[in-house]
Formats: sequence, C-alpha cells, structure tokens
Amino acid sequence: MSKRYSMSGVLTLAFLWLVWGGNWIVTKLGLAYASAAQLGLLRTVLAIATLGVILLLSKRPLRPPPFVPTFLLGLTQTAGFVLLTNLALAAGGAGKVSVLCYTMPFWTLLLARVYLGERLLKVQWLAVGLAFAGLLAILEPWNLSGSWLSDVLAIGGGLVWAIAAIIAKKLRTQHKVDTLALTFWQMLWGAVPLLLLLPLFPAQPLVFSWSLLWVSLFAGVLAGGLGWLAWMSLLTRLSAGMAGLNILAVPAVAVMMAWLALGEVPTLAEGLGMGLVTLALGLLAGVTLWRERKLG
Repeated sequence: MSKRYSMSGVLTLAFLWLVWGGNWIVTKLGLAYASAAQLGLLRTVLAIATLGVILLLSKRPLRPPPFVPTFLLGLTQTAGFVLLTNLALAAGGAGKVSVLCYTMPFWTLLLARVYLGERLLKVQWLAVGLAFAGLLAILEPWNLSGSWLSDVLAIGGGLVWAIAAIIAKKLRTQHKVDTLALTFWQMLWGAVPLLLLLPLFPAQPLVFSWSLLWVSLFAGVLAGGLGWLAWMSLLTRLSAGMAGLNILAVPAVAVMMAWLALGEVPTLAEGLGMGLVTLALGLLAGVTLWRERKLG
C-alpha cells in the first residue's frame, strides 16, 4: 500500500490533530462537572463501546489476547494514564500537561535500554538530554511556588504510558495480535481498576448536564474510539516514522488551543522547555524515519 500523502490521509491527520489535541482542553473543562476518576471511567466506557462497534462492523477478530499482559497494559495505558493525566489537568494547565505527557518516548527509550537491551544511538541520547533540559525549564525547580503537583502527575502519566509501550512491544513479539482488538481488550480490563478506585476519590454524585454529555462524547467516542481508528488508518498510509513525526503536532495543537480557549499563556521558561521537548521529539521521529529509509 502506498505510503504517500493523499487527501484522505491529510484529512485523517488533521482530524487526529484536532481531536487528540483538543481532548486535553475538553477534559480540563469536563473536570468542572465530574471528578478525575468519574470522567476517566466515563471516557473509557464510551471508548470501549465505540471500539466494540467498530470491531463488530469491520469483522475483526474479537478473541481476547493473553490475559496477564493485556491486563497489565490496561492497568498502565488505560487506568494509570487516564487517571494520572486527569488528576494533572485538575491541578494544572492543559497545554503544559499535554507536553509533559508527551515525554513518553524518552521514558520508553530508557526503559527499552534497561529491560529490552536496546542500544541507543548518539542522536537518541542527544534527544534524551534535550528533553531533560526541557523538563527542567518547564518544572522550574528553582521556583517551587508553581503547579509542581500537576507537573509530577503529568510526567507520571508519560512514564506509565512508556511502561505500557514496553509491555505492548513484548506482547507483540510473543503473540500475534490485532492492534485494534488489543486496544479494545486492554481498555476493557483497564476500566476495572478505574471502577474500583472510584471510592478513593470522593466526589459529588454525577448530575446529568449537556456539558458533561458533550465532554464525555468527545473524550470517549471521538478521542478514545474514533481517534484510535484514525491512528490505525494513518499507519496503513504512512510509515511509522512519518506518522510519529506528524503526531508531534498534537501537543502543539493542545498548547495553542489552551492559549486561545483557556487563556493559558506559557511563561518564558515553560515556552523554552516546551520548545526543547518538541525539538527532542522531532529528533526521535527523524531517527525512525532515517532508519526506515535506510532499510527500504
């Protein structure tokens, strides 16, 4: 199948930028109507329903992947990531949280070096160094009066996302699984811890409102369900490196939307840090693209 851009590919990419980038702002707004755990569970249940319908209509295999790794994937990628990022958004700005969560590739590199024995190229170490410098600028450890709790939670979200990536990589090397079906089942198992954790986050009972409904539909159906379908579609049109390079626009879109919709203006240090993290992400995606062209 051709890896070149097409109009449908460009539209799919734009949809993903807007939906995944906008989801940070929508979730931030939704936390005014539900707790971090409540909204996370609502989003996950709607995403499961959406992916289930997509799987049935596309006649993809619904057979559950191996339970233990799939449950661990759900525990990290769904329960851990959703809860940590929602808590981070409740305590801090949507734009900064999105950038900190997208440090995930750097944690993945370091974890892969330790647990999978993968060696890093010099340029990848450079990217890790740039990302670390960017983190320092964003966190501003010399100024502890800021939203440090939100920052730590967001970085934690990126870290559990990276752990999920390592689990998924090991799972795929040992078993043949359909990616969309795996996403469905890990979300299903990940919803269980979210449900069990609800009593630990006391909140007012949910009261129906149109605002909560639209937030839940956007986060669950668009970002959680159709967003994953769009991502799967992109991977069939573009190489993994090119798709990764283009997905860098998501945190940039989130920062811009947070600026316009929520009035979140980054400080000079935060802006510098976000720029360094984005540059580091670009280096990593560029390395992947270079490897693909070399092999091709």
